[in-house]
Formats: sequence, C-alpha cells, structure tokens
Amino acid sequence: MSTVKCIGILTSGGDAPGMNAAIRAVTRSAIYNGMAVKGIYRGFKGLITDEIAEFKTSNVSNIIQRGGTILKTARCDEFKTPEGRKQAYDKLKEHGIEALVAIGGDGTLTGARIFAQEFDLPVIGLPGTIDNDLYGTDVTIGYDTALNTIMECVDKIRDTATSHDRLFFVEVMGRDAGFLALNGAIASGAEAAIIPEISLEKDQLAEMIETGFRKSKNSSIVLVAESEVTGGAIGVAERVKKEYPQFDVRVSILGHLQRGGSPSAQDRILATRMGVAAIDALLDDQRNVMMGIQNDQIVYVPFSKAIKNDKPINRDLLNTLRVASI
Repeated sequence: MSTVKCIGILTSGGDAPGMNAAIRAVTRSAIYNGMAVKGIYRGFKGLITDEIAEFKTSNVSNIIQRGGTILKTARCDEFKTPEGRKQAYDKLKEHGIEALVAIGGDGTLTGARIFAQEFDLPVIGLPGTIDNDLYGTDVTIGYDTALNTIMECVDKIRDTATSHDRLFFVEVMGRDAGFLALNGAIASGAEAAIIPEISLEKDQLAEMIETGFRKSKNSSIVLVAESEVTGGAIGVAERVKKEYPQFDVRVSILGHLQRGGSPSAQDRILATRMGVAAIDALLDDQRNVMMGIQNDQIVYVPFSKAIKNDKPINRDLLNTLRVASI
C-alpha cells in the first residue's frame, strides 16, 4: 500500500481539451482517498517559481466543460537543466508533495521521467495532447475534440470549395503524426490526406493527381499534416501551382482553432477515467508510468515505452480513405 499523503498536479506543454476534466478527476480521487492535493500552475515552470496552491474539491467545481487548462501551461527551459530540476524538487519538498501527476504530451512525459529518476519521486503521467502521438494508448486526451473541430471546419470550407470549383489544401496539427489529418479526412469526406508517415515512402501529391482524383469532381479538399516532411499546406499548394497550373488552388490553415473548445463527451470520459486511474496507480505503488487506454481498458505504460516508441498509423485507414473518396 502506498504511503503518499500529498500529491502535486500540473499540466505542461500544449493545452488540450479535456485537461480540466483530468485535473478534476485527479483532485477528487486523491481527496476521496485521503490525500492532500497541491495544484501547480504553469507546468514545471511553476514548480521552480513556487506557483503552488492547495486544491480542495471546490477548486475543480464547474470546470469539466471548459477547454484549455485552469492550471495554465508554459514551456520551461530552466527545467531542462539539472539546477532547474533541483530547484523544482526543493519546492516540492517544501510543500510536502510526495508524488506528482503530470498531464501533457511527449515533452511533458520526457521531463517527468528525468525528474522522477533523478530524485526517486513517484510520477504518473496522463496523455494530454490533441496529436494522439503517444505510444501505448489508443487515444490521448483532447484528440477526439480536435478531430470534431477539424470536421466542422472542413464542412464549412467544402461549401466554398464547391461554389468555386476549387482545390483546397487544409493544414491540420499533429506535429510529426498524421492521425488528425488521416481521420479528419475520413470524417469530413476529404479526397486525400498528406501525412508525414507516408511522405517519406513516396510522393503522395503526384500519386494523388496521377490516379486522376477529381475525375468525377469539380472541387476537392485535401488535408495536410503540418510537418517539415510534408511541407505543410503552403508547401504543397506552391508545388501544385507550379506543376499543375490547371487547378485553382486555395490554402486554409486551421492552426490553434484545433486546440480550443469545450471537450467532447468522449474526452471528458477518457480524462475522468484516466484521472481516477492515476491515483489508483499511486495507491498501487506504481511509478513512472503513463495511463493508457487499450481496447477500452486502462493500462500502465512505462514512460520509457510511451516516449521512445513511435505510434504507428493504421494503414488500413489509408485504403479506407482511398476507396471512400473515388
């Protein structure tokens, strides 16, 4: 049985819808199990600058429906240095925090893992990122909401694309992962998705145009993952203007729209389940694991696996998109 009496909770890196639901679940589950809870503002930066406050049940009332994160988030270069991490650890000790729950993406878990190893501190991670790029979990907190946002935006863009017989390249987030672009394309009935996982293997644009896409259509929408590998929507559009001047091309970059908004039911449920499971993990003496969900079951994924391994894209989905968009 764990002897943890006080936990700290923080959100770090890019915000994602559902983070507040996770904060709420972690806080209430900890209190339910007799622990004190300290909210750490502005991620790892707030640890160093001592932005730490006691959290009661009332601190997390009425936040499940809100996007963003009430604990705020910030990038923190000091935490990347041993001196910065030592400062952060001293503040934890000062506040009597004996374990940490960190909600965020790849960078957050990387930082959490180093911190946990250096100071022998139990840390539990929750995968909060719209990119869905963490290994060991079928979905991450924020992904479903972002996907719905993309779908709604593309539905609106389609109205103007159809009215003008245009080819639209719509850029979506995802860093080096094509999950949002590929599933967003399927959900919105787009003609194709250009994603980094495939760009390295073949020229997706040439293949798309040569297979005669648009034969039966006047307007088309293609989703492009933002990535140096794909060149982003602007890079792809420039190429089309040069190589296929017959197309009337437009670009739309969805940007930070995708990060915001009230979380979907799915994200609220996922975040709540993972938040409660994080405290269960601590009670179970687990440490340095990320909560994941596989086949609708909560699983513990070691930080080393979650961070190091690349999450593979489901190749069947590429074929699904190809077939459905003829």
